Amino acid sequence: MKSESAHLASPRTVICVVRVLLALLVVPDSWAQPQVAPGALAVHWDEGSPDCAKSMHNPLQLYSYNHQTFLLRESLCSTFEAPFMYLLVGSSRALLIDTGDVADPEKMPLAETVMRLLPAEGQGKLPLLVVHTHRHLDHRAGDPQFTGLPRVEVVGYDLANVRRFYHFTDWPNGRAEIDLGGRVIDVLPTPGHNETEVSFYDRNTALFFTGDFLLPARLLVDDAQAYLASAERAIVFLRDVPVTSILGGHIEMNSQGRMFDWESQYHPGEHVLEMTKPDLMALPAAIRSFNGFYTERGNFVLINWIRILVVMAVGAGLVLIGILTMIIRYLRRHRVRRKALQNENVREERMGGES
Repeated sequence: MKSESAHLASPRTVICVVRVLLALLVVPDSWAQPQVAPGALAVHWDEGSPDCAKSMHNPLQLYSYNHQTFLLRESLCSTFEAPFMYLLVGSSRALLIDTGDVADPEKMPLAETVMRLLPAEGQGKLPLLVVHTHRHLDHRAGDPQFTGLPRVEVVGYDLANVRRFYHFTDWPNGRAEIDLGGRVIDVLPTPGHNETEVSFYDRNTALFFTGDFLLPARLLVDDAQAYLASAERAIVFLRDVPVTSILGGHIEMNSQGRMFDWESQYHPGEHVLEMTKPDLMALPAAIRSFNGFYTERGNFVLINWIRILVVMAVGAGLVLIGILTMIIRYLRRHRVRRKALQNENVREERMGGES
């Protein structure tokens, strides 16, 4: 009869123990990361019209990604900016990212639509936090619609308020979190387009909301070095987490990658809203190639309007100076010729009198 210690040390027992240990050490992916909530982006956005006065368009288009995530877009016929806004609903509060380009609730019923989407009624309505990707007016014009509403907090859009609210002590480094109740949103500083720019990563859906930092549109570069640093930080942050889609604040290109005319209110064959992690990975190289004024690199068009306008203004000034110089020279020559003619007439009169 074998002893108990010999039984425990049998090959079969050892193999079973090793398998158990390996099972404990190798953690399934579903344990390592929360399950990503499913959703769909099968949506055709209103393409506007070549003559908005002759066509009817809903001012605000609403799309449900899933029962807790909503995409809203202002119509091209309401504003050529046609910005996107995003409503994320948790168990304890909801988050609205940006408030669009139209302030008048009669023309753009943003607050009415958003509040209707929140669970419960009256005093039981889920609290709402309103934030911005950055301070430009086309992302915050709708703020007054929410100001003063019960259980609604609107975060300030200037840099001081952004840093204070998210507790950024070493801007633009660091990361903040917004807990919506069973749904955590990571807040990442991404200045470069604007000094107040932040992007939002939703752990629930793995959607990354980027405002004007990364989008299928012109990348308006205010500070190229800050833009590059932001892109590199975003890549580091997202490298080891799932990214379902990157959703920006506008669409300005068609499905072939060509830009629509500036301020166009008609987008036939519009590019899809969503971008990808490889798009983000390609962004630093595009920024490094930026000449400071206008650069096309891959799928990116980078522009610094301020520098272009300065150059145009200087050019226009030089042209104006040239025109004025020519006019002055012409007038001087004309005055000299007229004076010479007058002197000649006087001389002839004198000579005629003497004869």
